[in-house]
Amino acid sequence: MGTQFLRLSYSDLLKATGGFAETSLVGVGSFGYVYKGVLDDGVTVIAVKVLNLVVKGASKSFLAECNSLRGIRHKNLVKILSVCERIDFQGNDFKALVYEFKANGSLDKWLYYNGEQEEGSDAQLRNLDLIERLDIAIDVAHALEYLHSGIGSVIVHGNLNPSNILLDEEKTACVGDFGLSKIVSSVLPPRENSSTIGIKGTIGYVPPEYGMSNAISAEGDVYSYGILVLEMFTKKRPTDDSFMDQVNLHNFVDAALPDHVMEILDPLVRIGPRQNNNMFEDCMSCILNIS
Repeated sequence: MGTQFLRLSYSDLLKATGGFAETSLVGVGSFGYVYKGVLDDGVTVIAVKVLNLVVKGASKSFLAECNSLRGIRHKNLVKILSVCERIDFQGNDFKALVYEFKANGSLDKWLYYNGEQEEGSDAQLRNLDLIERLDIAIDVAHALEYLHSGIGSVIVHGNLNPSNILLDEEKTACVGDFGLSKIVSSVLPPRENSSTIGIKGTIGYVPPEYGMSNAISAEGDVYSYGILVLEMFTKKRPTDDSFMDQVNLHNFVDAALPDHVMEILDPLVRIGPRQNNNMFEDCMSCILNIS
């Protein structure tokens, strides 16, 4: 593709992250750990995803992510900078993916601020207003459109949820974590297509039909996106304890439309003076009705 990737050794990554220190740890996923690091130039800040190869499926996740990301470039996708597949200083296999670091972290952290974990911070500084949430929803939609129809293959992300949406300095949203992605249609021969590690994803975000077969689709990503949008504006996870029996996030919102939409919104969305409450309510009804 003509893109020059950084050539980084295990030693480079070890040094950049302070020896993969706990203080550098910024995230934990199903197949590994994500560390913040700074390269030798003192300027380039990176996010290093180190695969926990003891976990079943971690190596396949690594290959799926490499295959999906090697030929895609979009402003709303996390940019991969390098891949490291080496032996560490203890003689163990080491696999890591190196990404651009996103200063504002995950959407999950912005939606579910925990003051106990960030003492001294102001909870309001973690709030996303209406326009910011809408911009994030549009950014993610652009990313999915590109993955599904913007290149010579259809890439299904397979695990869209708030922890995999990262925000940069300007709160532009970027979709990351392609460890469960799959190329379902490509110019590559079928045997070279990437594959998922079964159909796992995150409970509450994957469509019900995924539980009945191993077939995944772009429509499944769209389902996950709809759940994501509902969660962004209601601040209710699809696995919320209040959902019992046949109640889920989708029909919880559907039951409130259109007359009771203000009752189910995240209160922080409504903070601040509104010149026209009716217009605001109509706007929110349109957004939630789409999902």
